[in-house]
Amino acid sequence: MSFRHPLLLAVAVAVGVGLLVAYQLLQRRRATALAAAGLQPAHPRRGRLRRHLPPLLMLAALVLLFLGVARPQATVPVPRASGTVILAFDVSNSMAAKDVAPTRLGAAQSAAAAFVRSQPDTVDVGIVAFGQGALTTQLPGNDHASTVAAINRLTVAGGTSLGQAILASLSAIVGQPVSLPDPEAAEPAPDLGYWRSATIVLLSDGEDTGGPDALAAAELAATAGVHIETVGVGTVEGATIEVEGYQMATALNEELLTQVAEATAGSYHRAQDARSLDDVYDTLDLRISTEDKLVELTGAAVGIGLLLLTIGGLLMITWFGRIL
Repeated sequence: MSFRHPLLLAVAVAVGVGLLVAYQLLQRRRATALAAAGLQPAHPRRGRLRRHLPPLLMLAALVLLFLGVARPQATVPVPRASGTVILAFDVSNSMAAKDVAPTRLGAAQSAAAAFVRSQPDTVDVGIVAFGQGALTTQLPGNDHASTVAAINRLTVAGGTSLGQAILASLSAIVGQPVSLPDPEAAEPAPDLGYWRSATIVLLSDGEDTGGPDALAAAELAATAGVHIETVGVGTVEGATIEVEGYQMATALNEELLTQVAEATAGSYHRAQDARSLDDVYDTLDLRISTEDKLVELTGAAVGIGLLLLTIGGLLMITWFGRIL
């Protein structure tokens, strides 16, 4: 515990000691006067309690009030929901399908924006958009208004690379480019550190059209302690979209999304509309950590002091018919 005004603490201690000494001297004089008059209490123990308890409570209250003036502070662990969340959006052409209203991407954007607005400023949220390649559109931060604006700017274009999306999300988390080791060169996996408080939310229909191996990228995330929650946006029955004048069938690939999530001890969720996506976000396992925070105890000291002062005053009035 510390005090913002330590000099006033010394004054509080001096006043408390002075009042206690003065009270003891007063009681000795009173006891001497009663003994000289030949008066003795009928019940010494009970009488001693009734005589000393109210004034001692009031003395303790005065000391606490003086301590409150000294502004006591203490460092206490405060629980908070914290960490980093990367929302990785599939913006490939297939996300324009309308088997989820209004479109797959539109439903994902709506629910993601609501999720970001509900997060405390202790949660940093970043945005990664991935089509033929991956592009970090918003680095993790607590400026949630800017994050929502970045979500609303997303548009569909290109193919899908789940592996590249995971690598780009890891790069945003660790703050440096991340790539898979060359399997032919037998290179060791890069040391990314341990990021237990980070979560990647991968929103996609699961159609992977090329790029780095998605499962290998997920295993790299797992070694760094990063969980991946996959959100399947679309329906298994699928839909037909038009790309450059051609009709193309697209359907939800739940198997790959499930494998990616399970590789990091995460979970796969199916979402068929914006409302169910809201429910998915409610299940995210944001880490609860503790942060040492300097908390001022002035209010507590003053509150306890006033309580003791009130109790002492009520006992004085009840037992002796007076305050002092």
